Amino acid sequence: MAKVHPSAAAAAAACTGGGGTRPAAVLTVWRRSLLFNGNGFAVFDAKGNLVFRVDNYASGSKAEVLLMDATGKPLLTIRRKKLSLKDQWLIYEGEEAANPRFAGKRHVSLLHHGALAHVTPCVSGAKPCHAYEIQGSYLQRCCAVVDDKRRQLMEIKRKEPAKGITFGLDVFRLIVQPGFDTAFAMAIVMLLEQMFGSQS
Repeated sequence: MAKVHPSAAAAAAACTGGGGTRPAAVLTVWRRSLLFNGNGFAVFDAKGNLVFRVDNYASGSKAEVLLMDATGKPLLTIRRKKLSLKDQWLIYEGEEAANPRFAGKRHVSLLHHGALAHVTPCVSGAKPCHAYEIQGSYLQRCCAVVDDKRRQLMEIKRKEPAKGITFGLDVFRLIVQPGFDTAFAMAIVMLLEQMFGSQS
């Protein structure tokens, strides 16, 4: 079986951009649960180490999805907002059920804008909000997240074929620029899967 994680050389080649001295984090996302009959993701670093996992025990359930580290420690939970007129999801710290950190919703417009979705912090008071826009096509595994200053923070790309083996859409690269949290980047991938995964 071919390795799904990137080689160190491929990861180094993908680490252009960002303008800083630290390289971007290049992760390989495999749309497959480590459980036998579950849905989810397994995420590997450039050395092939498991970094994150998503195991959805309730196959087909879109109400709640949990991002864990390699040891199974809960990092972030995505829950679909109940009784919402628009499709909206909330991202919580760990397994908390109160005080969401971020809210995500599909971009709905009659005009072609290029945006798939928007993610905004859930802040209280008069603190400034920094929104993130997701552009491109998740279905084709070709999309990016930009901040309010149009800087690219993360990118989802198809994984290149290796030794004649093509991976399809279930294995792809997640490139995260320095300073952007890799767990939050993976939560955005999970959010996109919730929004658009059933269409693939």
